[in-house]
Amino acid sequence: MVKAVLFDVFGTLVDWRTSLIRFFETFGRERGIAADWPQFVDEWRESYAPTMDLVRRGDLPWINLDGLHRYAFDALVQQFGLPDLSEEEREHCTLAWHRLDPWPDVRDGLLSLRSHVLTGTLSNGNIRLLADLAHYGDLRFDVILSAEIFRHYKPDSQTYLGAAELLQLAPGEVMLAAAHNGDLRAAANCGLRTAFIARPEWGPNQHSDLRAEGGIDLTAQDVIDLAERLEERLRTGEG
Repeated sequence: MVKAVLFDVFGTLVDWRTSLIRFFETFGRERGIAADWPQFVDEWRESYAPTMDLVRRGDLPWINLDGLHRYAFDALVQQFGLPDLSEEEREHCTLAWHRLDPWPDVRDGLLSLRSHVLTGTLSNGNIRLLADLAHYGDLRFDVILSAEIFRHYKPDSQTYLGAAELLQLAPGEVMLAAAHNGDLRAAANCGLRTAFIARPEWGPNQHSDLRAEGGIDLTAQDVIDLAERLEERLRTGEG
């Protein structure tokens, strides 16, 4: 039976793309900097996996997600030909990831879920980043778990299994909810239960993760729907 639901955060709980585009449109307007900000934001997000792989291969020492975001940001400033930004401006831009709007269903959905199970994050974001997002979006979790704790980024098995161990639960008593099939496959391979929530995180550029792939335990329209479906499963003993 599921006793805890842990969430991927970026894309699943927060709308990073819309939030960051809005931030940079304001940032650019205030400084007279013109750029294709949607493209800039998309490429920043696309740098996520390659920079994590640098850590995974040992080409970079362990560095948290704030550090990886800054590493990629500095490269993009040059790539897009932006004027030289001060250290303060670069840090300000990097910390925009700490102020992302949640999808409209998330607050109420999390509160509903907490009536039945433990809730938390299981994200590649670092602890301070996740805490700031929870504070900014008024998101109520019972626990914040991060790849930073395990020094392994998802989809490394140590992150999924480590989360279950810290909660003193068997892997099958933990459910990962995410908008990414790859994340869910890796969790399922470690014995976790899985729930897919489709999100339009890439806007018009999204061509993958439009629907759940095979092997997913539960598919929900949003977090509120997930809470209702899981409550029904727990009530009938299917959870």
